[in-house]
Order: sequence, then structure tokens, then C-alpha cells
Amino acid sequence: MQPQKAQKIDLSADYPCPTCHRRGRLVSITLTEAFGCSRCKQIFVVEESGYTIEQLSTTHPYKKSWRWTGHQWHIAHSRLRDNYLPIALFIILMLFVVGVLVSNLQPNSKNFGILALLVFMSLLVPLLHWLAYRR
Repeated sequence: MQPQKAQKIDLSADYPCPTCHRRGRLVSITLTEAFGCSRCKQIFVVEESGYTIEQLSTTHPYKKSWRWTGHQWHIAHSRLRDNYLPIALFIILMLFVVGVLVSNLQPNSKNFGILALLVFMSLLVPLLHWLAYRR
């Protein structure tokens, strides 16, 4: 079964709250492109495309977003998910290149320590970036 296609969000329509699980209702906030929940008091902003809403929150390091299918809200996944294969191939290529470079060095040389530090940092930065921006 394929997921339903996202529908454009109408600012004058009434929607169930995605965080209250249908207990609260999203009510349009006057003169803005935002909704407020009648129960949990969360504020949701309609993104520029008009197909997703994003929760405004100061307590989470990332923002949650949902898309409306006509009957219910579905979590809008990040675009990074579409790019896993190129990212994985790039990491594998970098590990191969670094492995070839390390295999040609003497373990007691000064260059080996510098290269080992560079390898560690080059692997640590993407890992921290992924941890910070994953949903």
C-alpha cells in the first residue's frame, strides 16, 4: 500500500493536532501562516511549500515536521535519507584512500601520527554532524 500524496495545507481549515493524537485541534493564528493547538498550546508554522507544518520548539535540538494527507498527519522525513547511498560511498572511498596512505607509512614516523589525527578528525566531524541533525 502506497502512502497517500501530501495535500496543500489550507490556513482556513481545521486540522487535528499531530502531537496530541487527535485530542487537540489546530486553529489558525490570525495574520500569520501558523496554527496553534487548542489543547497542548504548541505552535506550528506552515513551511514555504505549503505542504508541511513545522513545530516551533525551543527544547529540542531539531524541529519536527508533518505533512497532511487529507485524513491524517505523517512525519515528513529529512532529505538526508534520500542521499544515504552517495554519502556511504564517499565515506567508503575516503576510508580506502586513507588506508592506502597509512599502509605506506612507517608506524614510528612523525607523519604517521599526524595522518592518524587527520583520519580521526575527518571521521569524527561527519559523525557529529549526523548525530546533531538526524530526526
